Amino acid sequence: MLIQCLGHSKFLLTLQSGYRIVTDPFDASTGYPVGDTEADAVLVSHHHSDHDAVDTVKGYTVVIDSEGVHTLNPQIRVRSLACFHDDQKGALRGNNLIHCIEAEGMSVVHLGDLGHMPDNALAERIGHPDVLMIPVGGYYTIDAKTAMDLCDMLCPKVILPMHYRTAFNSEWPIAEKDELAMLCEKKFGSQPEELDLLRVTADDLSCQPHVAFLRAQV
Repeated sequence: MLIQCLGHSKFLLTLQSGYRIVTDPFDASTGYPVGDTEADAVLVSHHHSDHDAVDTVKGYTVVIDSEGVHTLNPQIRVRSLACFHDDQKGALRGNNLIHCIEAEGMSVVHLGDLGHMPDNALAERIGHPDVLMIPVGGYYTIDAKTAMDLCDMLCPKVILPMHYRTAFNSEWPIAEKDELAMLCEKKFGSQPEELDLLRVTADDLSCQPHVAFLRAQV
C-alpha cells in the first residue's frame, strides 16, 4: 500500500491492485492547492467544506459518509464508527466518523476531526491500527498531548499526524507540528521522520518509522 498526504487531512491510499481511496478531500478554504485527485472511493469524516469536497475528486464510484460496515470489494472493507467533533458530544461542531480501512492484511485508521478522547468501548471498536492518521492541531480537534495519550491506548504501529498548521493555513488557530515533535522527542527519544510518502505492507510494518510527518504532495 502506498500512502500519500495531499494536505490537511486528505490522504491518498493506493493499493497493490491499483484501487485508490481518498480521505477527507478539502476545498480552497484550507489554503492548500485543491488540484485534481483521482480515486475509486472517497471517505468523508464529516460535512465541513475542508473535509467533504467530493466534487474535487474524479472517477470515484462510491462515497462513504455514514456509520456502518462498507464493503468496497471482496478485499477491502471499511468500518465507519460514529464519534464527535468536540468534547461536548457534538454540541459545538457536530458529529465525526472514524474510518477503519481493512485491506492487504492491515488496518489503516483515519480519525477525521476527532474532538475528544474515545471511551473504552469506542477504542475497542477501533482496535489496534497498523497505520493511524490522527489530528494533532487542537482547537477544532484533539491536540498533540491528547493524540499521544490516544496512541498509548490504541498502540498503532505507524502514526501519521494530520490537521496541524502549515504555511498554507497559517491563519488557522491550530498548533504547528512542533508540539507533537517535542512530545515524541521526550517519549521516544527521537523526532518524527519526514517523508514524501509511506510504502507499507503487512510484512514490513516493523521496519517502518513509528511516527512520520508526510509532506503534502501539492
